[in-house]
Amino acid sequence: MIRKILLAAGIAAFSLAATACNTVKGVGEDIESVGEAGDEVV
Repeated sequence: MIRKILLAAGIAAFSLAATACNTVKGVGEDIESVGEAGDEVV
């Protein structure tokens, strides 16, 4: 019983960590594209 709970908690933590990494990466790409667009205007 405890093993199933720990396994479920581990999977949930891994899923949240993966989602957070993708979100941070997406924000970084958005900021980079804005910077490149600003360079092209100038």
